[in-house]
Amino acid sequence: MIRIRMQFSIFLLMGTFLILQYTGCGPSTRTHQSKKELLSGVPVAAAYSGFREGQHPDRGDGAANPSDAEILEDLQILAKNSNFPLIRLYDSNENSESVLRIIHDNNIDMKVMLGIWLDAEVSNTLPPWGYEPIPPEVLQQNKLKNEQQVEKGIRLANTYSDIVVAVNVGNETLATFSDHTVTIDTLIAYVRKVKDAISQPVTVADFYTAWVLKGAVLAPELDFVAMQTYPAWVGIAIDSALAYTEKTFLEVKKAVSDARIVISEAG
Repeated sequence: MIRIRMQFSIFLLMGTFLILQYTGCGPSTRTHQSKKELLSGVPVAAAYSGFREGQHPDRGDGAANPSDAEILEDLQILAKNSNFPLIRLYDSNENSESVLRIIHDNNIDMKVMLGIWLDAEVSNTLPPWGYEPIPPEVLQQNKLKNEQQVEKGIRLANTYSDIVVAVNVGNETLATFSDHTVTIDTLIAYVRKVKDAISQPVTVADFYTAWVLKGAVLAPELDFVAMQTYPAWVGIAIDSALAYTEKTFLEVKKAVSDARIVISEAG
């Protein structure tokens, strides 16, 4: 994954990425009456979390999130100095809500692909990773957390409908290396719930091999496909990285037919 200051990473938007905006007066008074194209043809964006040293997402004992001032500093750097009109957030928790609020309150010219994070609902004990089985009670707790996360994502997408231009349900939940696995049937159920509740396009982000194996089933449920591909992680030298990325893209394209594809993580 390409890193740019703190926790930024690049992701590329391949093909036409058309988003609709529903106009309104404020974040709590959005109307769904008129539409206009909000974002089209954006070539590059940043995956953003903004956590500094000593800060972290919830690890089971609570989160240590960046302050509003720190988030604002990051967003102003991205918007003004780095020319990123779009960022990707990975969940719908407190930190992500703060990012959306700060973009709105400070009139920052930036849009967001919002994430809905899904924790493991089944244990992934497949080799070569061989994770330890997750206790059933933890899996059940995760399912409840996932359902709550879906509701949070829906609320944020509707509250900030002029900023959130797409919603990502789950990140690498189908990949063979995932330690936060959900079944494809469960994932589709979450996708359908989100699609029924919001106006923005909905996707799932996963490693390219997951799309090759399961894309024919999952892609028809989505507005576009978000694939992730990592030359560096599989030992590809930099001189061959672009060719490898193109190869994996074409493999996904073959699997998902004519679906639009976004490269949501690369490096």
